Amino acid sequence: MLLTLTTTHRPATDLGHLLVKHPERVQSFGLPAGTAHVLYPEADEQRCTAALLVEVDPFKLGGGRGRRQAATPDSFTLGQYVNDRPYAASSLLSSALAKVFRSALRGESRDRPELAATPIPLEVRVPVLRCRGGAELAVRLFAPLGWAVTATPIPLDEAYPEWGDSRYVDLTLTGALRVADALNHLYVLLPVLDDAKHYWVAPDEVDKLLRAGAGWLADHPERSLITRRYLAHSRALAGEALARLAELRLADEAPVDDTVDPVGPAEEPDRKRASLALRRREAVLAALRDQGASRVLDLGCGGGALLAALVADRRFTEIVGTDVSSQALTLAARRLRLDRLPERQRDRIKLWQSALTYRDDRLRGYDAAVLMEVIEHLDPPRLPALEDAVFGHVRPGTVVVTTPNVEYNVRYEGLGTGRFRHADHRFEWTRAEFAAWVDRVAVAHGYAATLGGVGDDDPEVGSPTQLAVFTRTEEAARKEEIRA
Repeated sequence: MLLTLTTTHRPATDLGHLLVKHPERVQSFGLPAGTAHVLYPEADEQRCTAALLVEVDPFKLGGGRGRRQAATPDSFTLGQYVNDRPYAASSLLSSALAKVFRSALRGESRDRPELAATPIPLEVRVPVLRCRGGAELAVRLFAPLGWAVTATPIPLDEAYPEWGDSRYVDLTLTGALRVADALNHLYVLLPVLDDAKHYWVAPDEVDKLLRAGAGWLADHPERSLITRRYLAHSRALAGEALARLAELRLADEAPVDDTVDPVGPAEEPDRKRASLALRRREAVLAALRDQGASRVLDLGCGGGALLAALVADRRFTEIVGTDVSSQALTLAARRLRLDRLPERQRDRIKLWQSALTYRDDRLRGYDAAVLMEVIEHLDPPRLPALEDAVFGHVRPGTVVVTTPNVEYNVRYEGLGTGRFRHADHRFEWTRAEFAAWVDRVAVAHGYAATLGGVGDDDPEVGSPTQLAVFTRTEEAARKEEIRA
C-alpha cells in the first residue's frame, strides 16, 4: 500500500526536516505485519514528494498477534491470507504512519521548529483506499479540516464498466496545513474509512484517538461516526471518548466569544466558530513569536486550548497556565495528557490555580502573558485589580490581550441590542472603548501598545475579535532595574 506527501513550499526539500527522513536515503522499518519504506521519488527546491510504502506479509498478518475475525458465511479457509490488506490503505497504513513519522505527528522538528508550526502547501495521495461509505464519505470527513478533496471511485474492471465501481477510491487531498495536522488527520481517518481494524482495540485506543484528534475532532461534524469506527464500534469505548470530547468542547466554549450563528444561509456556523477560535490562537502565537517570547503565561487558561498550541511549538520552553477554576485546570491537564507526556515535555508545563485580581509572586519574571478572551468575564469594577496584578505586579515584557468587538455583533443573527455573545460576559467593548482602555493601561504601567483585529475585517464594524499587544518600554525597564 502506498501514500505520498508532496509540498511546493520553497525550499521544498525542507519536507525532509519536517518528516525527520533524509531525501537522499531509502529507510526501512520493521512492522508487526511487514515492512515500511520511506523514499523520495522527487526532491528539489521547487517540489518534494515523500512516499510511504508498506509491504504486508500475509503470513505475519494471519498468524501474528492481533484480533481474529469471527467466522461468517462469506469467510473461507485462506481468508486471513488472501485479502486486500497488502494493497488497500487501512489501519495497517495508519500504524506505519505512527511508527515511521512519530516526531512529525507530534509537530516536532529540531532543525525547522518554526516551519513545523507553519501551514505549508501540501498534497496527499492514497491511490487505493477501501472506503466504506464511498467517495462522498471521504469528502465529509476531510473537507471540514481544510482539505480540498478528490475521491475517485475505482471501477471493478475497466474493461467492463457496466460492472460498476468497487469499494475502493483513489484519494487526493490538497490544502495548506501543518505537516503534523495532515499526518494526524490521516492517522485517524484512514482506518475510519476502511472500518476494519487489523488489531484488537484496547481501552488505550481512546487516548490515542483524543491525542491525534486534539484541536479538530471535538468540533468535527462527523465526530460521532469517526469515534465509533475508530474504536471498532465498541459502545463502551466510543461512549467514553465522546464524553471526553464533550468536556473539551464545553471547556472551549466557556471563554470564547463566537458562540452565535452568523447571518446568511450560505454560512456554516460550526466551521466559522472553529475557524475564528483557530485564527485567534494563531494571532496570539504570532504575536508571541514576534516578541521573541519563550517563557509564557496563559492567564485564565480555561480548558487549555491555547496551552495545547503553545506546547506544540518548541520555542516556548516554559509554559504556565493559570485559572481560578480547579475544574478548568483538570480539563486542561486532560487535554494536554500531562500524565502521559515524556518527562522532558512535562517539565515545560505548569498549571496553577490563581485569581487574576490578586497579586501572585509565582507569575513574576516571565517573558510574556496572554489574556485571551478573559477580561470581558470580569465585572468592570474588578478591572483595576486585574490591571494592577498583571501590568503592575507581574510586569511581563509582553502582554497579549484579545476581547470581543461588540460592534461586530450586528453581523450575528439573534443578537439584539444589549445582548452579549456569551452568557458569562460582563461587558463587551466597542473599538473606541477598547482603544481607550489599552492607552490608559499602557501609559499607567510603562508599556507601548499596538492594536489589531482577528477574523474577517468588515469595513463598517471591524473584526469580530480585538487584539492588543503591550510591550514594556525601555525607560520602564531601566527604572525597574534601578529599583531592584
